[in-house]
This record gives sequence, structure tokens and C-alpha cells, in this order.
Amino acid sequence: MKFVLVGPVYPYRGGIAHYTTMLAQTLAKRGSQFHVVSFRRQYPRWLYPGKSDRDPSQKPLRVNAEYLLDPLYLWTWWQTARRIAEWKPDVAIFQWWTTFWAPAFAVLAFLLRRQGVKVMFVIHNVMPHEPRIWDRWLARLALGQGHSFLVQTGREKERLLSILPQAQTTMSPLPIYDMFAGQRIPIAKAKQRLGLPADEPVALFFGIIRPYKGLRFAIQAIAELHARDKVVNLLVAGEFWEDVTVYMQLIEQLGLSAQVKIDNRYIPDEEVGLYFSAADVFVASYIGGTQSAAVKMALGFGLPVVISKSLSSADLADETAHRLYWVDPTDVVALADAIECCLSSHFHPSNENEILAEARQKRGNEKELPASTLSDTDEWDELVTAIETAAIV
Repeated sequence: MKFVLVGPVYPYRGGIAHYTTMLAQTLAKRGSQFHVVSFRRQYPRWLYPGKSDRDPSQKPLRVNAEYLLDPLYLWTWWQTARRIAEWKPDVAIFQWWTTFWAPAFAVLAFLLRRQGVKVMFVIHNVMPHEPRIWDRWLARLALGQGHSFLVQTGREKERLLSILPQAQTTMSPLPIYDMFAGQRIPIAKAKQRLGLPADEPVALFFGIIRPYKGLRFAIQAIAELHARDKVVNLLVAGEFWEDVTVYMQLIEQLGLSAQVKIDNRYIPDEEVGLYFSAADVFVASYIGGTQSAAVKMALGFGLPVVISKSLSSADLADETAHRLYWVDPTDVVALADAIECCLSSHFHPSNENEILAEARQKRGNEKELPASTLSDTDEWDELVTAIETAAIV
């Protein structure tokens, strides 16, 4: 079976680009025939909320691709369809995460269908995280061209069926993002490099900062712990897509300037391991959304995770369940309780040598696999198997 993958890859940044790349690399390891088609341009500069959609990494995840599609230049849609048809694939797999690409994807998928190519959509989000009134129509416009769909959460399956009741769906959860786990360094060394106290626990909040991520509740939970005389440092690493001064003011009001460290930028691939190595617990206090690549990355590093109930537990792998602490993120007391409970099980500092020993032990004990082999390619292999099964529909 011959595949074409349509989606972002390097030099574009972020979780969807990493996903497309890992999917391509897994297909290559399995000996599958595939071709990657990416974008001449992902978004117009005036529309993108961040500083840039380009990956600043010096050592990025890469895969060979043709950069053909532009969201605004209509002729590239036809050119891309013609180029894909020349390669004669059996299935074209589209990454679906934003309705911005709906017109281009709808036309491209329609043209490929006419050439006898099956169209599959991998659903990351049926609708954007901050939906607008026209998004439902745009989603139906593009997704209506699909023969089959791979969904990664039960909630997104329900949303898909709400706009396309007859959609042929296959379920396969988001794999663990263990592609950076080989970067892990001793926890004391990581904390030292980031200017964090070696003898105090660190909670990590990682990724693009958007309203639905619930950062303000994580900050308030740190304040609640501070009121209990529990010192926990919060490390916030990621580019803000909202006003950072609002959070700086909240931190100052709560008297947490010494406990909260903010690194307001996109973290390049080669630095990911540093931040996750410095953490004792990962906090995902999302008040919206359906899944999180950052959570999967934390699990890939073997970290315990305090996770919002808005992220479906049924869609997370069973072997990681003992490292997940579920909580209502808007309940600050409950969130603080979960962080405290988590740290009481995973953080026992004394001196530097013992900290290093504890770090090695806690990320390899409790019958856990080492972070670098938590999933290896098993979960990505399972994803490809699910895609192949769905493609037969």
C-alpha cells in the first residue's frame, strides 16, 4: 500500500509537525512506500499568533518532503493534486487540526478522490480550541471529502460524528512522544543549569500558553501550596499566545516571584530534555482541549503527571496509569492536593548524591520501563497498523 502524508513537517514547528515526522519515520522503518507533502507556507504572517511558525531548533526532527501547498494560492492546490496523482498512491493521509486549512484540504481531497485515491483524515481536533461560528461549516466542508477517519480520543469521535454521522472511524490514541527522551540528564544537573534549587521540587508547565491550558490555575495551586508552607517551584516553558503581563501580575500579587520561573519562547528540540529532566512533576491543568502532546512527552520522560479531567483517561495507555493524578483544574485546592500527593510519592531529596540516585530510581522503578524505551516505536507501530486497517475501509 502506498501512502501520501499531507501535513506540516520541519521547518515548521510544534506537535503536529513532530507527529507527521514520527509517522513518516515509522512508515519508513516498516518498509512502507510513502511520500510526504508539506506546505510552501503554513499561515500568513499576520494571522499567526506566535512570533514565528518556523522551528528554531539546531537539531530538528526531519523527514524528506515536497513543499507544494499554499493556503492562499489556489493554483498550488491543483498543482499539488496533480503531483500526488503522478505518484499513484492508494491513500492520502491528511493531518487535521485547524479549519484554516479547510478550503485547501477540501479542494485537494476532492481532486484526489476523482483520481481514485482514498482520503483519510487523522483527527487531532475536529474544531479549533477557540472555535468560531463558521468553524463547524468549514470542518464539514473539508472532512466531508474523507473516506475514513482515524480519531485519537472518544470525545473527538463524538464531535466528528455530530457533523458527519456516517463517518467511518478507527480509534488509535496519541502515541507517547518519546523522541526526545534520549536527551535526559541527571535532575540535579538540569536544575542547576536552569537556576533552580536542587533541594526543592519543580513542577513543569510546558508548551504554547493559550487560555484553555489553564496556567492561571497552576499558578494559584502553587500559591495554595505556599500557604501550606510547601515550597514548590513552577517552571513555565513555552511561548505565550496571550498577554504574559497578566500572569506576571498574578504571580506578583500572590507573592510567588521566587517560586515561578517563566521562559517565554518556543523551546527548540535540543533543549526539550533539559526542561523535562529538571522536573519532578508535570502539570496539565487544561480547562479545554481533548489531548496533549506535552503530556505524552512528559510520560515519555517517565514523569508523574497531574492531569485535568478534561483530558480523557480512556485514551491514555494503561501502562502509564499509575503515573497520572486526575483532578478538576478549576478546583485550586484539589489541584494543589494532587501536586502535593504526587510529590510525596516521587520527591525525597536529601543531599546531591542522593538526589541523583532518587532521580534515577524514581524514573525507573515501580515496574516502569526506562523513559527511552517506554514506547520505543510500539505505540507508533500500533498507530500505523490502525491507519492501514482504516485505509482498507
